[in-house]
Amino acid sequence: MFRLNRLTDYGIVLLSLMAQDEGRVVTAGRLAERAGVPLPTVAKLLKMLSAAGVINSHRGPGGGYSLDRPAAAVSVAEIIQSLEGPIALTACVDGAEDGCESETYCPLSGNWTRVNNAIRAALECVSLADMTDPKDLFPVVAAGAAPVRGQHHGS
Repeated sequence: MFRLNRLTDYGIVLLSLMAQDEGRVVTAGRLAERAGVPLPTVAKLLKMLSAAGVINSHRGPGGGYSLDRPAAAVSVAEIIQSLEGPIALTACVDGAEDGCESETYCPLSGNWTRVNNAIRAALECVSLADMTDPKDLFPVVAAGAAPVRGQHHGS
């Protein structure tokens, strides 16, 4: 199963709250309270997001963290990579941290890279702003109805 970890989910929640603050500095304690996430977890996530350059850290009295760019300029791919590392579905795709021992003779290795690139590209097209108001990006499909293959939103 391809699944993001809970920290990434929490990170997107925290960033969406920060986006509502429009660049204002907010403390980890205040974000923990608003999100209902334990303070140690929030502090860990904010440190990781700051280290990756997604948010800015402000020291001293009145310090905290801020998201100093529009939510539309922050991609879900960037958030995932900040918290989980490179987007790599298998060990044999470009950018994977662990190499595949069978890569040189595997008939699928190049195809996995194509799949991985498609997923990465899709995640790069979804912004933090889209996540806070996804109704236009992810149209509602009637219950029990399957989306039509090849049909794209806006077509």
